[in-house]
Amino acid sequence: MTGTSPGGATGGEHARSPRTLLEHKIRERRQSLEEFADYAEQFARQHGEPGTLSVRHLKRLVAGHGAHGQPLGRPRPATARLLERIFDTTIDELLAPPHTAVRDQRDDERELRRMLHAAARIDSTTLALLRDQLNATRRLDRQLGAIIAHDEVLTKTRQVTQLLHHSLTPATRSQLAALLSELHSLAGWQALDMGQMHIAWQHYEHGRIAVSDTEHPAYRAHTIAGQAFVLIDLGDTANANTMLAATRERTHRTTSRLIRSWLAAAHGEALAADQQPEASERAFDEADALLPNDTADADGPYVALDPIHLARWRGHALARTGNPEAIDVLTTALDHLDPTFTRAETALRVDLAQALAACDEPIEARKQVEQADTLASHIGSTRQGRRISTLRHSLQ
Repeated sequence: MTGTSPGGATGGEHARSPRTLLEHKIRERRQSLEEFADYAEQFARQHGEPGTLSVRHLKRLVAGHGAHGQPLGRPRPATARLLERIFDTTIDELLAPPHTAVRDQRDDERELRRMLHAAARIDSTTLALLRDQLNATRRLDRQLGAIIAHDEVLTKTRQVTQLLHHSLTPATRSQLAALLSELHSLAGWQALDMGQMHIAWQHYEHGRIAVSDTEHPAYRAHTIAGQAFVLIDLGDTANANTMLAATRERTHRTTSRLIRSWLAAAHGEALAADQQPEASERAFDEADALLPNDTADADGPYVALDPIHLARWRGHALARTGNPEAIDVLTTALDHLDPTFTRAETALRVDLAQALAACDEPIEARKQVEQADTLASHIGSTRQGRRISTLRHSLQ
């Protein structure tokens, strides 16, 4: 009886030399082709990749030829990209014979030493540069949307993850963990805007885990609030409220006034989504009272919160609960909003259209819908696109 390896491949299959580097790498993972195909499907979902990989197709790829020995054509670009991201190797190398690329134990040791050395060279200047890169990417994202900035965020997330996993200095690890948490939070917000709620949840969870063993309560609270926004979009407003209330209670003595103000506003949105208008208004009043004059917080995660953004957020909550005051609040916020906040303007115009429609002003509501639709198309916002479609239907 033929023995079976832990990965599910038969002993005979492992006795044969791998025909492609792809086959070799799958064997290194100690996975059968079926197990790897399942993993690739899960990886694609979690990372927003459109590529697919059936077991039948995978068998042809690892063999380097078709079922009847015919030459193997190149896989679809989406499938090639998926494999390249999983293995961090070009598709041409993966489909080539493995004899020139198989790494022995010494290669693995050299790679580990290389990464440890790279992580050891991180200093305050390097950390500042990484944060500057994040800020620049964040600026691109808020103005041009995830369709431009999402890949860059994912690339930077992988880089910082590698550095964090190989850093031996506690202070450096702590700062890298905070940076990684912010990267995952940004990627989570982008995924939510693109309508990928499960992927958004996973990013926030990874960000939460990154700072779980560090002294960063504000960063952890920030990622938990992100997960609450995912729950709101899913319609689970009760659990969103529970999460935010518990987070506010847990961090009210350990975070800055700016973060506490931001969490109060987030809680106000969740309460409005749960149709608790009075409690929502109290939360926004608390947010307003907590908001400091200086809204730059060097010791915590980035949050876009100042009097204009807080008014925009309050207007969103008022529109959710059908309060006619939403029109004036939102109009004032729109007049003063920084024009580089394209995604924020898109959401604000949708909120304003919703408030105008509730006050029986369909002509003005349609004008806001059309402007919001143009902006949503430019930045690729599936989230706001869905709201626009719903509003259009109700205005017919």
